[in-house]
Amino acid sequence: MKPLTMRRTTAGFARTACRAGRGGLLALLLGLAACTSDGRDTPVAPADPEGPVVPPTPYVLSVPTNFPALPAQPADNPLTVEGVALGRQLFYEKGLSVDATVSCASCHRQELAFTDGLAHAQGVQGGRTPRSAMALGNLAWEPTLTWDGAATTLENQARIPIENPVEMHQTLAAGVARLQASTTYPPLFRRAFGSSTLTEANMLKALAQFERTLVSGSSRFDRYSKGDRTALNAYEVQGLVLFITHPDGTRRGGNCGDCHAGNLQTDHNFRNNGLDASFTDLGRGAQTGLAADNGKFRVPSLRNVALTAPYMHDGRFATLEAVVGHYNEHIAFGSPNLDPLLLNTTNDPAQRSFTLDLTTDEKAKIVAFLRTLTDSTFIRDPRFAKP
Repeated sequence: MKPLTMRRTTAGFARTACRAGRGGLLALLLGLAACTSDGRDTPVAPADPEGPVVPPTPYVLSVPTNFPALPAQPADNPLTVEGVALGRQLFYEKGLSVDATVSCASCHRQELAFTDGLAHAQGVQGGRTPRSAMALGNLAWEPTLTWDGAATTLENQARIPIENPVEMHQTLAAGVARLQASTTYPPLFRRAFGSSTLTEANMLKALAQFERTLVSGSSRFDRYSKGDRTALNAYEVQGLVLFITHPDGTRRGGNCGDCHAGNLQTDHNFRNNGLDASFTDLGRGAQTGLAADNGKFRVPSLRNVALTAPYMHDGRFATLEAVVGHYNEHIAFGSPNLDPLLLNTTNDPAQRSFTLDLTTDEKAKIVAFLRTLTDSTFIRDPRFAKP
Protein backbone atom coordinates (compact mmCIF):
# COMPACT_ATOMS: atom_id res chain seq x y z
CA MET A 1 0.00 0.00 0.00
CA LYS A 2 1.22 3.52 -0.84
CA PRO A 3 1.94 5.90 2.03
CA LEU A 4 -0.94 8.16 2.96
CA THR A 5 0.93 11.29 1.92
CA MET A 6 1.46 9.89 -1.58
CA ARG A 7 -2.23 8.95 -1.93
CA ARG A 8 -3.28 12.43 -0.84
CA THR A 9 -0.82 14.08 -3.25
CA THR A 10 -1.97 11.96 -6.16
CA ALA A 11 -5.65 12.53 -5.42
CA GLY A 12 -5.09 16.24 -5.01
CA PHE A 13 -3.29 16.42 -8.32
CA ALA A 14 -6.11 14.55 -10.10
CA ARG A 15 -8.81 16.86 -8.66
CA THR A 16 -6.77 19.95 -9.59
CA ALA A 17 -6.15 18.68 -13.12
CA CYS A 18 -9.83 18.00 -13.67
CA ARG A 19 -10.79 21.46 -12.50
CA ALA A 20 -8.04 23.12 -14.60
CA GLY A 21 -8.92 21.38 -17.84
CA ARG A 22 -6.50 20.38 -20.58
CA GLY A 23 -4.45 23.60 -20.53
CA GLY A 24 -4.05 23.44 -16.77
CA LEU A 25 -2.93 19.83 -16.98
CA LEU A 26 -0.15 20.78 -19.42
CA ALA A 27 1.04 23.55 -17.12
CA LEU A 28 1.07 21.23 -14.14
CA LEU A 29 3.03 18.59 -16.06
CA LEU A 30 5.62 21.17 -17.09
CA GLY A 31 5.86 22.34 -13.52
CA LEU A 32 6.43 18.81 -12.27
CA ALA A 33 9.08 18.19 -14.94
CA ALA A 34 11.06 21.14 -13.61
CA CYS A 35 11.17 19.74 -10.06
CA THR A 36 13.33 17.08 -8.54
CA SER A 37 11.96 14.33 -6.37
CA ASP A 38 12.90 16.31 -3.27
CA GLY A 39 10.96 19.38 -4.44
CA ARG A 40 13.94 21.56 -5.40
CA ASP A 41 13.97 23.40 -8.77
CA THR A 42 16.29 22.00 -11.45
CA PRO A 43 18.18 24.72 -13.41
CA VAL A 44 17.01 24.90 -17.01
CA ALA A 45 19.43 26.31 -19.57
CA PRO A 46 17.97 29.27 -21.42
CA ALA A 47 17.20 28.64 -25.04
CA ASP A 48 19.77 29.99 -27.52
CA PRO A 49 18.03 32.93 -29.23
CA GLU A 50 19.89 32.06 -32.45
CA GLY A 51 18.56 28.53 -32.51
CA PRO A 52 20.21 25.17 -31.93
CA VAL A 53 24.00 24.94 -32.30
CA VAL A 54 24.98 22.61 -35.14
CA PRO A 55 28.27 20.74 -34.54
CA PRO A 56 30.95 21.53 -37.15
CA THR A 57 31.87 19.01 -39.83
CA PRO A 58 35.22 17.17 -39.44
CA TYR A 59 37.77 18.12 -42.11
CA VAL A 60 39.77 15.20 -43.50
CA LEU A 61 43.27 16.33 -44.47
CA SER A 62 44.65 14.51 -47.50
CA VAL A 63 48.28 13.47 -46.88
CA PRO A 64 50.52 12.63 -49.88
CA THR A 65 51.49 8.96 -49.85
CA ASN A 66 55.22 9.77 -49.92
CA PHE A 67 54.98 12.00 -46.82
CA PRO A 68 55.66 10.99 -43.22
CA ALA A 69 52.64 10.26 -41.05
CA LEU A 70 50.74 13.35 -39.99
CA PRO A 71 51.78 14.36 -36.46
CA ALA A 72 49.10 14.55 -33.80
CA GLN A 73 47.19 17.81 -33.95
CA PRO A 74 46.01 19.83 -30.92
CA ALA A 75 43.17 18.00 -29.15
CA ASP A 76 41.39 21.30 -28.49
CA ASN A 77 41.53 22.42 -32.12
CA PRO A 78 40.54 19.62 -34.50
CA LEU A 79 40.21 20.46 -38.16
CA THR A 80 36.65 21.21 -39.24
CA VAL A 81 35.21 22.37 -42.53
CA GLU A 82 33.74 25.43 -40.85
CA GLY A 83 36.91 26.24 -38.90
CA VAL A 84 39.08 26.03 -42.02
CA ALA A 85 36.66 28.25 -43.95
CA LEU A 86 36.75 30.83 -41.17
CA GLY A 87 40.54 30.68 -41.01
CA ARG A 88 40.79 31.23 -44.74
CA GLN A 89 38.57 34.32 -44.43
CA LEU A 90 40.73 35.64 -41.59
CA PHE A 91 43.95 34.94 -43.49
CA TYR A 92 42.88 37.45 -46.15
CA GLU A 93 41.29 39.90 -43.66
CA LYS A 94 43.01 43.32 -43.65
CA GLY A 95 40.92 44.40 -40.66
CA LEU A 96 43.41 42.55 -38.47
CA SER A 97 45.94 45.33 -39.11
CA VAL A 98 45.76 48.70 -37.38
CA ASP A 99 44.97 50.68 -40.54
CA ALA A 100 43.19 47.86 -42.41
CA THR A 101 45.84 47.76 -45.16
CA VAL A 102 47.67 44.50 -44.42
CA SER A 103 46.53 40.90 -44.04
CA CYS A 104 48.40 37.65 -43.52
CA ALA A 105 48.14 37.16 -47.28
CA SER A 106 49.97 40.44 -47.93
CA CYS A 107 53.24 38.76 -46.94
CA HIS A 108 52.18 35.26 -47.94
CA ARG A 109 50.94 35.27 -51.54
CA GLN A 110 49.71 31.99 -52.94
CA GLU A 111 51.27 32.45 -56.38
CA LEU A 112 54.68 32.78 -54.68
CA ALA A 113 54.18 29.68 -52.52
CA PHE A 114 52.95 32.00 -49.76
CA THR A 115 55.99 34.29 -49.66
CA ASP A 116 56.06 37.92 -50.88
CA GLY A 117 59.06 38.20 -53.20
CA LEU A 118 60.78 40.71 -50.87
CA ALA A 119 64.04 40.50 -48.96
CA HIS A 120 62.32 42.06 -45.95
CA ALA A 121 58.60 41.68 -45.39
CA GLN A 122 56.60 44.92 -45.49
CA GLY A 123 54.04 45.79 -42.85
CA VAL A 124 51.70 48.70 -42.17
CA GLN A 125 52.74 52.22 -43.16
CA GLY A 126 55.69 50.92 -45.18
CA GLY A 127 57.46 49.32 -42.21
CA ARG A 128 60.09 46.70 -43.04
CA THR A 129 60.90 43.68 -40.94
CA PRO A 130 64.54 42.59 -40.47
CA ARG A 131 63.78 39.21 -42.03
CA SER A 132 62.10 37.76 -45.09
CA ALA A 133 58.65 36.16 -44.96
CA MET A 134 58.94 32.39 -44.77
CA ALA A 135 57.07 30.23 -47.25
CA LEU A 136 53.97 28.49 -45.92
CA GLY A 137 53.46 24.86 -46.79
CA ASN A 138 53.26 21.53 -44.96
CA LEU A 139 53.17 23.39 -41.65
CA ALA A 140 51.33 20.55 -39.93
CA TRP A 141 54.69 18.75 -39.86
CA GLU A 142 56.68 21.65 -38.42
CA PRO A 143 57.50 21.41 -34.69
CA THR A 144 58.62 25.06 -34.55
CA LEU A 145 57.69 28.14 -36.56
CA THR A 146 59.43 31.35 -37.72
CA TRP A 147 63.11 31.72 -38.56
CA ASP A 148 64.17 31.59 -34.90
CA GLY A 149 61.58 29.17 -33.51
CA ALA A 150 59.71 31.84 -31.55
CA ALA A 151 56.50 29.77 -31.78
CA THR A 152 55.91 26.09 -31.23
CA THR A 153 52.33 25.92 -32.53
CA LEU A 154 50.46 27.60 -35.34
CA GLU A 155 47.99 28.86 -32.75
CA ASN A 156 50.56 30.93 -30.87
CA GLN A 157 52.48 31.88 -34.01
CA ALA A 158 49.49 33.68 -35.53
CA ARG A 159 49.51 36.29 -32.77
CA ILE A 160 53.11 37.37 -33.50
CA PRO A 161 52.66 39.19 -36.85
CA ILE A 162 49.29 40.65 -35.83
CA GLU A 163 50.71 42.39 -32.76
CA ASN A 164 54.21 43.12 -34.10
CA PRO A 165 54.53 46.94 -34.44
CA VAL A 166 56.36 46.61 -37.76
CA GLU A 167 53.90 44.13 -39.27
CA MET A 168 50.17 44.50 -38.51
CA HIS A 169 50.58 46.62 -35.35
CA GLN A 170 47.28 45.86 -33.68
CA THR A 171 46.45 44.00 -30.50
CA LEU A 172 44.54 40.83 -31.12
CA ALA A 173 41.86 42.11 -28.75
CA ALA A 174 41.34 45.17 -30.96
CA GLY A 175 41.07 42.96 -34.02
CA VAL A 176 38.47 40.81 -32.29
CA ALA A 177 36.42 43.87 -31.36
CA ARG A 178 36.58 45.22 -34.91
CA LEU A 179 35.43 41.97 -36.51
CA GLN A 180 32.77 41.42 -33.82
CA ALA A 181 31.09 44.61 -35.04
CA SER A 182 30.91 43.32 -38.62
CA THR A 183 28.04 41.40 -40.14
CA THR A 184 30.41 38.85 -41.71
CA TYR A 185 32.22 37.24 -38.81
CA PRO A 186 29.73 36.49 -36.00
CA PRO A 187 27.85 33.91 -38.14
CA LEU A 188 31.14 32.33 -39.29
CA PHE A 189 32.39 31.99 -35.72
CA ARG A 190 29.05 30.52 -34.66
CA ARG A 191 29.27 27.86 -37.38
CA ALA A 192 32.89 27.05 -36.52
CA PHE A 193 32.85 27.30 -32.72
CA GLY A 194 29.20 27.38 -31.66
CA SER A 195 29.05 31.03 -30.60
CA SER A 196 28.66 34.36 -32.36
CA THR A 197 30.87 35.94 -29.73
CA LEU A 198 34.39 36.24 -31.12
CA THR A 199 37.35 35.38 -28.90
CA GLU A 200 41.08 35.70 -29.32
CA ALA A 201 41.58 31.97 -28.79
CA ASN A 202 39.07 30.99 -31.46
CA MET A 203 40.51 33.48 -33.92
CA LEU A 204 43.97 31.95 -33.51
CA LYS A 205 42.52 28.44 -33.75
CA ALA A 206 40.77 29.24 -37.02
CA LEU A 207 43.91 30.73 -38.59
CA ALA A 208 45.88 27.67 -37.50
CA GLN A 209 43.30 25.31 -38.97
CA PHE A 210 43.51 26.94 -42.38
CA GLU A 211 47.30 26.97 -42.35
CA ARG A 212 47.41 23.25 -41.52
CA THR A 213 45.56 22.52 -44.75
CA LEU A 214 48.31 24.13 -46.88
CA VAL A 215 49.76 20.83 -48.05
CA SER A 216 52.12 20.87 -51.02
CA GLY A 217 53.00 17.46 -52.43
CA SER A 218 52.32 17.42 -56.17
CA SER A 219 55.60 18.44 -57.79
CA ARG A 220 57.47 16.52 -60.48
CA PHE A 221 59.87 15.44 -57.75
CA ASP A 222 56.92 13.88 -55.89
CA ARG A 223 55.91 11.91 -58.95
CA TYR A 224 59.49 10.72 -59.31
CA SER A 225 59.75 9.72 -55.64
CA LYS A 226 56.55 7.72 -56.01
CA GLY A 227 58.08 5.69 -58.83
CA ASP A 228 57.39 7.65 -62.02
CA ARG A 229 60.87 7.64 -63.54
CA THR A 230 59.70 9.77 -66.46
CA ALA A 231 58.89 12.71 -64.19
CA LEU A 232 62.53 13.95 -64.22
CA ASN A 233 64.89 14.04 -67.16
CA ALA A 234 68.43 12.66 -67.01
CA TYR A 235 69.98 16.07 -66.32
CA GLU A 236 67.63 16.67 -63.38
CA VAL A 237 68.28 13.18 -62.00
CA GLN A 238 72.00 13.91 -62.04
CA GLY A 239 71.20 17.08 -60.08
CA LEU A 240 69.19 15.01 -57.58
CA VAL A 241 72.12 12.62 -57.06
CA LEU A 242 74.45 15.56 -56.41
CA PHE A 243 71.85 17.09 -54.10
CA ILE A 244 71.57 14.07 -51.81
CA THR A 245 75.24 12.99 -51.85
CA HIS A 246 77.56 13.94 -48.99
CA PRO A 247 80.96 14.25 -50.70
CA ASP A 248 83.98 12.76 -48.99
CA GLY A 249 86.70 13.08 -51.62
CA THR A 250 85.71 9.88 -53.35
CA ARG A 251 82.03 10.62 -54.08
CA ARG A 252 81.07 13.91 -55.69
CA GLY A 253 78.09 15.70 -54.20
CA GLY A 254 76.51 18.98 -53.25
CA ASN A 255 75.87 18.12 -49.57
CA CYS A 256 72.35 19.63 -49.73
CA GLY A 257 70.40 16.61 -48.53
CA ASP A 258 72.13 16.54 -45.14
CA CYS A 259 69.87 19.40 -44.01
CA HIS A 260 67.12 19.37 -46.64
CA ALA A 261 66.26 15.78 -46.11
CA GLY A 262 63.40 13.55 -47.19
CA ASN A 263 60.19 14.42 -48.96
CA LEU A 264 59.53 17.40 -46.70
CA GLN A 265 62.89 18.85 -47.76
CA THR A 266 63.91 19.91 -44.24
CA ASP A 267 65.29 18.29 -41.10
CA HIS A 268 63.43 20.89 -38.93
CA ASN A 269 66.66 21.89 -37.16
CA PHE A 270 68.35 25.24 -36.53
CA ARG A 271 71.76 25.65 -38.15
CA ASN A 272 74.45 28.22 -38.87
CA ASN A 273 75.16 27.83 -42.57
CA GLY A 274 78.17 30.12 -42.70
CA LEU A 275 76.63 33.33 -43.96
CA ASP A 276 78.62 35.68 -41.70
CA ALA A 277 81.75 35.75 -39.56
CA SER A 278 79.86 37.86 -37.01
CA PHE A 279 76.15 38.35 -36.40
CA THR A 280 73.83 41.33 -36.57
CA ASP A 281 70.89 38.94 -36.06
CA LEU A 282 71.43 36.27 -33.42
CA GLY A 283 68.64 34.08 -34.79
CA ARG A 284 67.84 31.14 -32.52
CA GLY A 285 70.19 32.53 -29.88
CA ALA A 286 67.91 35.50 -29.31
CA GLN A 287 65.17 33.08 -28.26
CA THR A 288 67.17 30.66 -26.13
CA GLY A 289 69.75 33.05 -24.70
CA LEU A 290 72.42 30.46 -25.44
CA ALA A 291 75.63 31.63 -27.09
CA ALA A 292 75.82 28.23 -28.79
CA ASP A 293 72.63 29.10 -30.72
CA ASN A 294 73.82 32.45 -32.05
CA GLY A 295 73.67 32.67 -35.83
CA LYS A 296 71.45 29.63 -36.19
CA PHE A 297 68.21 29.78 -38.18
CA ARG A 298 65.51 27.27 -38.97
CA VAL A 299 66.23 25.09 -41.98
CA PRO A 300 63.44 25.99 -44.43
CA SER A 301 61.83 23.45 -46.68
CA LEU A 302 63.03 23.70 -50.27
CA ARG A 303 59.63 22.82 -51.69
CA ASN A 304 58.59 25.44 -54.26
CA VAL A 305 62.00 27.05 -53.74
CA ALA A 306 62.11 28.36 -57.33
CA LEU A 307 59.15 30.60 -56.39
CA THR A 308 60.38 31.91 -53.05
CA ALA A 309 63.29 34.22 -53.93
CA PRO A 310 65.09 36.11 -52.47
CA TYR A 311 66.73 33.59 -50.18
CA MET A 312 68.02 33.23 -46.60
CA HIS A 313 66.55 34.82 -43.48
CA ASP A 314 67.52 38.27 -44.71
CA GLY A 315 66.87 37.76 -48.41
CA ARG A 316 70.48 38.41 -49.37
CA PHE A 317 70.58 36.05 -52.36
CA ALA A 318 68.43 36.88 -55.37
CA THR A 319 68.80 33.60 -57.27
CA LEU A 320 69.19 29.88 -56.73
CA GLU A 321 72.51 30.11 -58.53
CA ALA A 322 73.73 32.55 -55.88
CA VAL A 323 72.61 30.18 -53.11
CA VAL A 324 74.52 27.25 -54.59
CA GLY A 325 77.48 29.57 -55.10
CA HIS A 326 77.46 30.46 -51.41
CA TYR A 327 77.74 26.82 -50.33
CA ASN A 328 80.35 26.13 -52.99
CA GLU A 329 82.61 29.12 -52.64
CA HIS A 330 81.67 31.63 -49.93
CA ILE A 331 81.07 29.94 -46.57
CA ALA A 332 82.50 31.95 -43.66
CA PHE A 333 84.49 29.14 -42.06
CA GLY A 334 85.40 31.35 -39.10
CA SER A 335 81.76 31.87 -38.17
CA PRO A 336 80.95 30.96 -34.54
CA ASN A 337 78.77 27.85 -34.22
CA LEU A 338 79.28 26.92 -37.87
CA ASP A 339 77.41 23.71 -38.55
CA PRO A 340 79.70 20.65 -38.44
CA LEU A 341 78.14 19.29 -41.62
CA LEU A 342 79.98 22.05 -43.47
CA LEU A 343 83.33 21.08 -41.99
CA ASN A 344 83.66 17.50 -43.25
CA THR A 345 82.64 18.09 -46.83
CA THR A 346 84.82 18.20 -49.92
CA ASN A 347 84.93 17.07 -53.52
CA ASP A 348 88.71 17.34 -53.50
CA PRO A 349 90.23 13.81 -53.57
CA ALA A 350 93.22 15.13 -51.63
CA GLN A 351 90.86 16.71 -49.05
CA ARG A 352 92.96 19.87 -48.95
CA SER A 353 89.97 22.11 -48.09
CA PHE A 354 86.38 22.10 -46.93
CA THR A 355 85.08 23.88 -50.02
CA LEU A 356 82.83 21.86 -52.26
CA ASP A 357 84.68 22.63 -55.49
CA LEU A 358 81.67 21.82 -57.64
CA THR A 359 82.06 22.43 -61.33
CA THR A 360 79.92 24.94 -63.22
CA ASP A 361 78.01 22.03 -64.78
CA GLU A 362 77.41 20.36 -61.42
CA LYS A 363 76.06 23.56 -59.91
CA ALA A 364 73.69 23.98 -62.86
CA LYS A 365 72.42 20.42 -62.43
CA ILE A 366 71.61 21.04 -58.77
CA VAL A 367 69.64 24.17 -59.70
CA ALA A 368 67.80 22.20 -62.39
CA PHE A 369 66.78 19.65 -59.77
CA LEU A 370 65.62 22.36 -57.34
CA ARG A 371 63.21 23.62 -59.98
CA THR A 372 61.50 20.21 -60.04
CA LEU A 373 60.28 20.90 -56.48
CA THR A 374 57.72 23.42 -57.79
CA ASP A 375 54.13 22.35 -57.13
CA SER A 376 52.02 24.24 -59.69
CA THR A 377 48.82 22.67 -58.30
CA PHE A 378 49.51 24.11 -54.86
CA ILE A 379 49.91 27.69 -56.05
CA ARG A 380 46.64 27.52 -58.02
CA ASP A 381 44.50 25.51 -55.62
CA PRO A 382 41.21 27.40 -55.19
CA ARG A 383 40.86 26.09 -51.61
CA PHE A 384 43.74 28.37 -50.60
CA ALA A 385 42.77 31.44 -52.62
CA LYS A 386 41.05 34.58 -51.37
CA PRO A 387 37.38 33.81 -50.64
